Amino acid sequence: MAPVKSIAARMSVRSGAISCWFACVTLVSPTAGAAQQMPHGHHGADGDLPVMPSAAMIMPMIRNPMLPGVKSARPSVADFLPGEGVDPASLPMAGPREILDLADGDTLALEASLVRKMVAGRTFVMYAFNRQIPGPLIRVRKGAEIHVRFTNRIDLETTVHWHGLRLDNRFDGVPGLTQDPVQPGETFDYTIRFPDAGIYWYHPHVREDIQQDLGLYGNMLVRPDRPSYDDPVHREEVVILDDILVDNGEIVPFGREGANFSIMGRFGNVLLINGEQTYELEAKTGEVIRFYFTNVSNTRTFNLSFGAAPMKLVGADIGRFEKEMFVHSVAIAPAQRYVVEVMFEEPGEYALTSRITALNHMQGKFFSASDTLGRVHVSEGIATPDRSESFRALHVDEEVRREVEPYRRYLDAPVDRELLLTVDIHDLPVQVMQFIAIDTVYRSPVEFTDVMSHMNWLSTSNEVRWILRDLRTGAENMDIDWRFKVGDVVKIRLRNDPDAFHPMNHPIHLHGQRFLVLARDGVPNENLVWKDTALLPVGSTVDLLLEVTNPGNWMLHCHIAEHLEAGMMMAFAVEPEG
Repeated sequence: MAPVKSIAARMSVRSGAISCWFACVTLVSPTAGAAQQMPHGHHGADGDLPVMPSAAMIMPMIRNPMLPGVKSARPSVADFLPGEGVDPASLPMAGPREILDLADGDTLALEASLVRKMVAGRTFVMYAFNRQIPGPLIRVRKGAEIHVRFTNRIDLETTVHWHGLRLDNRFDGVPGLTQDPVQPGETFDYTIRFPDAGIYWYHPHVREDIQQDLGLYGNMLVRPDRPSYDDPVHREEVVILDDILVDNGEIVPFGREGANFSIMGRFGNVLLINGEQTYELEAKTGEVIRFYFTNVSNTRTFNLSFGAAPMKLVGADIGRFEKEMFVHSVAIAPAQRYVVEVMFEEPGEYALTSRITALNHMQGKFFSASDTLGRVHVSEGIATPDRSESFRALHVDEEVRREVEPYRRYLDAPVDRELLLTVDIHDLPVQVMQFIAIDTVYRSPVEFTDVMSHMNWLSTSNEVRWILRDLRTGAENMDIDWRFKVGDVVKIRLRNDPDAFHPMNHPIHLHGQRFLVLARDGVPNENLVWKDTALLPVGSTVDLLLEVTNPGNWMLHCHIAEHLEAGMMMAFAVEPEG
């Protein structure tokens, strides 16, 4: 049987409307009068949404009637699951993540290997870093530099990408662009520097649709170098959100020669927090907890809230917002990170939920759902010291404000580069093509779940090509030739084509640099934060301001894993200053 192929092995690499949902950078719901008072309760009618009774439940696959004539159809790629020819009993069970506090100059041995893991009552062969799912939580200080000796012991070639870090280009982990893929049994030495405080993560950049989905991910928490950076809280929680697709007691196979589920991405039906189906937290009355959230799922966007507990949004991908704000919920797309502080004012139980409204494409109906991801149990004991006064205040980070203020003048500046995000779909069964053509009479801004799972499963990177198109040259994906110099400030406009054959939201990630989201659909962003990933709903236009600081050849791509595998990526070159 043919080996699993990465898109890097197939690509030619050149070296050298909706905006009412959006305040700030992505889907957040700010509280009216937040500067004067804290929010109480959810935004909208709580009673309208069904709540899952247990965080350990499995979401049922939405089984709409199949289209006539496609019941026996199968994807054009062979099935793949890890560990072919390996006795599962010989593999170790994956454990929980370790917390590693590393100092400047330290060396970490990181190994990707096959493991066993219990999911949904069954034991599956999966992948893990250092036999842990998630991989080790790396904690360092801003300005530190560490060395990582990576060893590949899985059955696929791979790399490690250090997502969001402005590190040296040769260590960015992109096969065919910054390094050769690490073959099974081989090692690669990375030197990682941490110039910015914030929450980051690491994952493969080869067949992410398989390797990342099966457990190869972990966080990096970079501590600030100034004491005034963070508000006082009682403690911190680092939380990774994920899902995995299980049917009939088995992980649904991946595509061997290319990704399946290529239209909408692979939505899982088992939701995971820190690699587990349950998340239970004990707290005291009045306790203030800072949560660092990272979404590592292939395609799912979560919309997070803690019931009636007030929640304050303080940070995102690469640091803090200019000013804090109270929110009802935070929607977090694949690869994004958000930092929130939550005060549990009263004893009782608070559910961490993802509350969404989605479109059932087959039935032409909207539906609402609330999935319980975990629970916080608050005792009657009082948390000390009292942090309520600080929590209720909405602080302005003057250092961030001074840093971003010079860039506001670019709001009215001409656009330097413009990309259209669209798709080409062909050669699927005629019934599927006809349904998609009819279905896009209405275009859902964000696909929160998969309600056309059979058709989505049939679509592979053979039939689906997701496209980044340079509107000035007409060049697409890896044929786009963008060249900048260190010190450039580049205004990039991204437009998500609502007239595409099957339009879809896209979390767009830029490697090695940082950017500001200046505006959405022409509406200026009044609360800036440094980012590396921005979500574009269908029909939306987003203006990014790229601060070019890091020389090398870098990627820009959609972080829905199946869209990346189906071609939605480009490279841009940054020359040194002078």
